[in-house]
Amino acid sequence: MAQPDDMLDDEDYPAYTMGRAAEITGASQDFLRRLDEAKLITPFRSAGGHRRYSRYQLRLAARAREMVDHGTALEAACRVIILENQLDDALRLNESYQHRQHADAA
Repeated sequence: MAQPDDMLDDEDYPAYTMGRAAEITGASQDFLRRLDEAKLITPFRSAGGHRRYSRYQLRLAARAREMVDHGTALEAACRVIILENQLDDALRLNESYQHRQHADAA
């Protein structure tokens, strides 16, 4: 069973309400809803149906807000962020594969 301290250290734990998420990211609640519609972030829903956000999602929202503030269309900003994350994942997988290949060759 996860302890409260473990959950607070988990960047994927949905600890933040929509209001708090908006405050932290400097974005409006409507902007956060639009990120959900654009499929950049899908907030967890509480038993009462309220959106809850993780620290990881807040970082994505802040990056999107920054890009939009600099003139990038919301949909384009979301797509860029999604592609950046896919590239990071692919690079990590490739590094892991390369490491295993070198270990097997040794």
